[in-house]
Amino acid sequence: MAFESSVSGVSGAGNAVSTAPAPATERVLTVRDLSVEIRRGDRVVRPVSGMDLVLHRGETLGIVGETGSGKSMTGLAIMGMLPSGGRITSGSIDFGGTELVGLPAARYRGIRGNDIAMVFQDSLTSLNPTRRIGDQVAEPVRLHEGLSRREAGKRAEEMLALVGIPRPAERMDDYPHQLSGGMRQRVMIAMALVCQPQVVIADEPTTALDVTIQAEILDLLDGLRARLGMAMILVTHDMGVIARHADRVGVMYAGRLAETGPTPALFERTRHRYTQALLASIPSLTQDRGAELYSIGGAPPDLSVHDVGCGFAPRCAAASDRCRAEQPPLVEDERPGHAFACWHPADGPVERTPVRLAERPASAGAEPGGAPRLQVLDLRREYPAGSDGWFGGRRTVKAVSGVSFEVAAGETFGLVGESGCGKSTLGRMLVALDRPTSGEVVFEGVAVSAVRGRELGEHRAQLQMMFQDSSAALDPRMRIGAILREPFAIHGVGTRAERTSRARDLLDDVGLPGTVLERFPHELSGGQRQRIALARALALDPTVLVADEPVSALDVSIRSQVLNLMRRLQRERGLSSVVISHDLAVVRYLSDRVGVMYLGKLVESGSAEEVYAAPAHPYTIGLLAAVPGEGASHDGTSRIHGELPSPIDPPSGCRFRTRCPLATEICAEVEPETRALTPTHSVACHHANGGV
Repeated sequence: MAFESSVSGVSGAGNAVSTAPAPATERVLTVRDLSVEIRRGDRVVRPVSGMDLVLHRGETLGIVGETGSGKSMTGLAIMGMLPSGGRITSGSIDFGGTELVGLPAARYRGIRGNDIAMVFQDSLTSLNPTRRIGDQVAEPVRLHEGLSRREAGKRAEEMLALVGIPRPAERMDDYPHQLSGGMRQRVMIAMALVCQPQVVIADEPTTALDVTIQAEILDLLDGLRARLGMAMILVTHDMGVIARHADRVGVMYAGRLAETGPTPALFERTRHRYTQALLASIPSLTQDRGAELYSIGGAPPDLSVHDVGCGFAPRCAAASDRCRAEQPPLVEDERPGHAFACWHPADGPVERTPVRLAERPASAGAEPGGAPRLQVLDLRREYPAGSDGWFGGRRTVKAVSGVSFEVAAGETFGLVGESGCGKSTLGRMLVALDRPTSGEVVFEGVAVSAVRGRELGEHRAQLQMMFQDSSAALDPRMRIGAILREPFAIHGVGTRAERTSRARDLLDDVGLPGTVLERFPHELSGGQRQRIALARALALDPTVLVADEPVSALDVSIRSQVLNLMRRLQRERGLSSVVISHDLAVVRYLSDRVGVMYLGKLVESGSAEEVYAAPAHPYTIGLLAAVPGEGASHDGTSRIHGELPSPIDPPSGCRFRTRCPLATEICAEVEPETRALTPTHSVACHHANGGV
């Protein structure tokens, strides 16, 4: 089928050959008893053991599990792209009658990228920063189909249009850094699909993206799969994504398939204890804030240690001696196609009595709603962005534009919004790491944004930040003990022995053993590093903590542990917190009040119950509508489309109007004022709840 016919079939133009998917009985990929090992010196890791999967034309198979479960390595094995030291030790990969295991490298290169393609997890590192977008998208068809540069460029431009890149002819000459995260991910999809492969492996294609861009990318993949008749393997750790987008699902743990089956059957009658625990660990928009999140104790096993029995046994409350001695086989349930490997299977979602949060200690500070501890008054931050050409004027990035709110003692204020809306810039100003262009940050009656010298240092001890990327925030050359002692040394607190003792206390507070003091950050897991980042932020007993995307990069099981920890410490210490995130369920669970930011402005704020139960601004409604697995409860027409405008030249009037389904002429002419809907709920919109 010619590429032009495919494009015509998608767009509805021309006399295209039908692109409807073939019946699901046609297998395109069969993996049997696949095992992989990776040798690193004397250490041998077995990331995949006895993996089975079947993929039919036109369907999406979801593979889900924690980091280290073998999801990505299974995809790399199928692609013939195992890392150095990796090899397939047993099993079969049958692609349309061709056995890929042991296939000569030259023949594999003819299949890779042509018949089987992969959308990699991190578009920024996967795209070549020194080459133009058009050349990178055109490269596969030049290699596999021998097209000329001009023909390949035309194909690439058509493909960019197909995946929704605006003005594709102009984007052809752009470099990756000139595109947003969502646009780069669309380019990755275009590269994967340009040769019309039969199978696409999408490895965490939306992990680092906002909920709105995530929804667009997943909908795009769904539409292209259905129209072009492809089969897709969707690798993710997000069960909400699986629920909405996968026809069948395989749950992996410790390199093995723990459970597999049609998505509705697996969610309705969960059989493996690990699947049950994963589903129970997901915070939802309706989560009871008075109860702890369910979390899986312990951590995934070290796959270089080859124990017998079920790999999940050390973390499973139902484990028996048999579980620790014998590996359970994959057996089929009464429902066709639903199989699990568990000696003591569950029978549906987890049933438990919620663990209620402890009452706030009397010494922990005032209850939310008291006098403000932190005030943000008309805060603005603009950055110079160079001039507009040789004769143009100077340009500025309007990162934060007139934001005001208050945080009481013991209260948590949540900030939500897409990347680029100014949340992190605002967070840095709150802890005096950045100075506002105008406006004030007032902490306990002192305008810290105007303070300098020693007095600023004293206030900074009480204003601490938990950064988004714990790997980058922790010095890789320092041991954990030195990292935790550093705040005390800077502020001249205690002797070295007292600092070490305090560091041990901090480790105990965040649930880590004292042996961690002698380790380096790279020797810890992502969840452990995030706990260290929290411990360091709490070292000087601050009264205000700003947490910037504190769990965005963590697995769902580790995420629930960290969120429970943050809630517990916040209540025990009476902390005032500002939690920044694009994960609406996380903000809903942690926050007493919520503010919604869009392009530097606060467009809605109120109590968490009001904002989530009765969102007033079209942007808030759109954010909630995009939440995988839960947004379906909202009107589908509310979904947000398009890219965030540039903060250098924001739209006139209401900044959201270019993406708003309710926009009228007044939205372009008049900036909406913030008005109260209730005493605790306000919105800046001309049309919210019967406005103009």
